[in-house]
Amino acid sequence: MTRNSQTNNKEIKKGLYLISTPIGNLSDITLRAIEILKKSEYILCEDTRVSKNLLNKYEIKSKLISNHKFNEIKNLNKIIYFLKEGLVVSLISDAGTPAISDPGSILVNECIRNGINVLPVPGPSSVIAAISVSGFSEKFLFYGFLPEKKKTLYEDLKNLSNLDTCLVFFISSKKINKIIPLLKKNFSGRKILICKEMTKYYEEYIRSEIDKIDLSKLNLRGELTLIISEIKKDKKASQTLSESDKKIINKMINKLTIKEIVKLINKDKKISNKDIYNYCLKFKNEK
Repeated sequence: MTRNSQTNNKEIKKGLYLISTPIGNLSDITLRAIEILKKSEYILCEDTRVSKNLLNKYEIKSKLISNHKFNEIKNLNKIIYFLKEGLVVSLISDAGTPAISDPGSILVNECIRNGINVLPVPGPSSVIAAISVSGFSEKFLFYGFLPEKKKTLYEDLKNLSNLDTCLVFFISSKKINKIIPLLKKNFSGRKILICKEMTKYYEEYIRSEIDKIDLSKLNLRGELTLIISEIKKDKKASQTLSESDKKIINKMINKLTIKEIVKLINKDKKISNKDIYNYCLKFKNEK
C-alpha cells in the first residue's frame, strides 16, 4: 500500500488546521485542502464573501465563521471550546497561508497553550511563488507588510539594507509611490521585482534596477509582492551614487575633505571610492 492510500484511508486528526488557499487562480488549491475543508465542522475565514467563491466552486458546505483582526480575540474562547469538544476546525485566509501576515497567530498560540493539535495543510504561497520567478538568490528574508509609523519604517529599511540577502515585502498599491523613493535611498544598486495579481489572467512581473524604476506609467492595483535582490557581488562597486548621496556631497563639499566625504558616504554602503572622488572633483570644478 502506498503512503498516499494509507493517508486517505485514515480519519483526519482532531484539531485546528491551517489551510493554504489559492493566491489568485482558484484551481491552485490542493486535493488535501479540499478534503480537510469538507470534513471540517467549522471554517474560520477573514471575509466570508471572498471565501464563499472558493468553497462554492468545490461544493464545500462546512459552516463559516468570520474571523479577522478585529474580532479574533472575541472569538477565541468559542473556538477553543469547539476544539476541546473534539471538533475539526479549519482556518483560512483570503489568499495564501493563514497566520503569515494575516490573522491566526493568536489562535495558534492559544491552541498550543491548551494542548490542541495545530496542523498545517501547505499549498499556494505568494512569497515562494515570487521568489521562484525572481531570478535572485534563493536565500531570502520575508518581512511582510512595512510599518505605518515613519520612524519605524525608516529604521527598519536602513537596517535591512545591510543584509546581503533577498528581501520580500507585501505592499499595498496605494502606498507603493511613497515607498519607492525610500527603497531607492536604502537599496541603491540592487534590482527589484514587483509581482502584480500573481496566477490571475492579468498577472504581471515588473523587473528593474531600483534606481531606474518608474511607476508613472504602470497601473498597479491591490496588494503587491515586492522583492529586492541581494547585494551585487561586484569587486569594483556593488552600489552606485544615488541622488540622495549626491545631495549630501553637494552640502558637505565645502565643510569636509574628499577623504572624509568618501568615509561618510560609504558608512553603510559599498560604493566605489573612485566614483565618489570623481563626483566630488566634478562638482568642485563646476562651481
